[in-house]
Amino acid sequence: MNVQVKIAQGLKAVPAAQWDACALGARSSDDDPFNPFVSHAFLSALEDSGCVGAKTGWAPLHVLVEDEDETLLGAAPCYLKSHSQGEYVFDHSWADAYDRAGGRYYPKLQVAVPFTPVTGPRLLVPNGSRAAEIRSYLIAGLRALRDQTGASSIHATFLQQGDLEALTSEQFLRRDDQQFHWFNEGYGSFDNFLAALASRKRKAIRRERRDALSPGITIEWVTGKDITEAHWDAFFAFYMDTGSRKWGRPYLNRLFFSLIGERMADRVLLVMAKRNGRYVAGAINFIGDRRLYGRNWGCIEDHPFLHFEVCYYQAISFAIARGLDRVEAGAQGEHKLARGYKPVITSSAHDIADPGLRRAVAAYLDQERLYVSEAAEELSGATPFRHREED
Repeated sequence: MNVQVKIAQGLKAVPAAQWDACALGARSSDDDPFNPFVSHAFLSALEDSGCVGAKTGWAPLHVLVEDEDETLLGAAPCYLKSHSQGEYVFDHSWADAYDRAGGRYYPKLQVAVPFTPVTGPRLLVPNGSRAAEIRSYLIAGLRALRDQTGASSIHATFLQQGDLEALTSEQFLRRDDQQFHWFNEGYGSFDNFLAALASRKRKAIRRERRDALSPGITIEWVTGKDITEAHWDAFFAFYMDTGSRKWGRPYLNRLFFSLIGERMADRVLLVMAKRNGRYVAGAINFIGDRRLYGRNWGCIEDHPFLHFEVCYYQAISFAIARGLDRVEAGAQGEHKLARGYKPVITSSAHDIADPGLRRAVAAYLDQERLYVSEAAEELSGATPFRHREED
């Protein structure tokens, strides 16, 4: 097959239909048929709003594989990074160690969805007889791009299983971490879900939900054409307040939210909390075909347990109502365990050019994977679900 590997400095150069055909066809059998974050609509909104770009330290350099007719066969969303912010797979210690040894860690290449710790396809190749071949062209293209840009390394994060296997077979180093996801075991209602929990945990959740709404707070689900610019204005105020307190500079700007409202509103769920006629808190979720993805939350009034209600319990309720099989509530957070979320291993793959740094990182990752595996096993035994001998 005659192919050519190209670099696109932005998604404006890539037809949306061709990109999405690759992105939506690139999944393992147990993955969500529609992962909203690798869609052209989402990634282009990041670029068009200026949330990513050379001045942000996220310079788009997407790797494309095309046939002789310039039809897209595969792609990898890739960015040249001058820092390690907004990735949720932390390598600051690697950069510091390499700098102290006289190396230069930045720039590096990041194969990822910016600011989004959600597992999904990264080597966007539709399943088919030539999928493995096209993936190999993408990996070769990434390594050639690393050499061309003088990048120290390639980091592909939050990988689905097929991409992880393809990259590790090409000698990328595997790294594991964990998140907490909620699984729909065929529950017909939130009360049906609660019935699966131990009595003490069930009572605690009911008390949290009651206390969260006791100041006269009501909850709204807003999606699709019902989302207005007024909703985005309110939500952005929440996002900025929380973002400024958590990490100093929020990654997303106001225009980004308007753009996703224009381009993919049917895939957006806003959970908005209102008190005395005014929105006081909210969370944004994205809707896949089988999963709900919780992303950002914020508030302008502090109320006990309102975060749990808006981000976790309302997400569970929506997933049950829509027949979705999982809620992914973002990175970290062992507190999610008591709310019915279970530990799940997430994986990334790393290709480091310098042999000395590679050896050091490989040794570190061997130990880290063991720790993550043991921690996940221990936490799996601490879920709130009742045992057979309980009520």
